Amino acid sequence: MIKYSVVVVDDHTLLSQAIAAMVESFSKFKVLYTCKNGQELVDKFSISPKHIPDVVLMDINMPILNGIETTEWITNNHENVNVMALSVEDEDATILKMLKVGAVGYLLKDTEKSVLEKALLEIVENGFYHTKTVTNLLMKSLSGNGNEEITFKEREITFMKHACSELTYKEIADKMCLSPKTIDGYRDVLFTKLNVKNRVGLVMYAIKNKIYTP
Repeated sequence: MIKYSVVVVDDHTLLSQAIAAMVESFSKFKVLYTCKNGQELVDKFSISPKHIPDVVLMDINMPILNGIETTEWITNNHENVNVMALSVEDEDATILKMLKVGAVGYLLKDTEKSVLEKALLEIVENGFYHTKTVTNLLMKSLSGNGNEEITFKEREITFMKHACSELTYKEIADKMCLSPKTIDGYRDVLFTKLNVKNRVGLVMYAIKNKIYTP
C-alpha cells in the first residue's frame, strides 16, 4: 500500500511526538520527521527531495520562523506540498492569515483522532479540507467582510486561465499534466476561496480581476 508522507512542525517536543505517533497509526500515512520550528523545516527541504513530504502539519506560534511565515515560504517554493495548520489558535484573523498564505486546511489541537485522519485523506485526495466553521469564515471574508487580500498559487492561476477557455476539466488536466481528481481539487478550492458556485462565477472573477483577458 502506498503511504503518504507527513512532517509535523511544532515547538513542543512531547506534543509533536504524540501527533507523529497518531499519524503513524493511520494506515495510509507515514511520518518522515518532526521539526521544532519553520527554519528547521526549510533547512530539511534544502537537503534532499526525499525530505519533502506530501503534507505538513503546521503549528502557528513557533520561534525563529512561525507557521504563517513558513507556510508562505512553502507556497512560494514547493506548491505541491499541502500545509494543514494544527494549532491552539482559534482567532479568526490567524485562521484567515494561514488560509491566505496557502494552508489548505485548519484544525485545532483538540480535534478528534478520526477527524485528523479524515482531514489528511481529503487533503491528499482532493487538495483541501475545511471544517464548516472555517468555510463560513473564509466565505464571509471573501464576500467583503474581511480585509485580507486573496492570494493564489501559480497553478491555481493557470487553472483559472484554462477554465476561461472552452477546455473541459479533463482537457485542462491533460494540459497541466495533472490527474482529473487534482484538477477537481483546484476547482473546489477556488470555488470556496472566491465564494462562487460554478465555472461561470470563476470566469467572471478572473475577467473582473484581470487574471484572464478575453
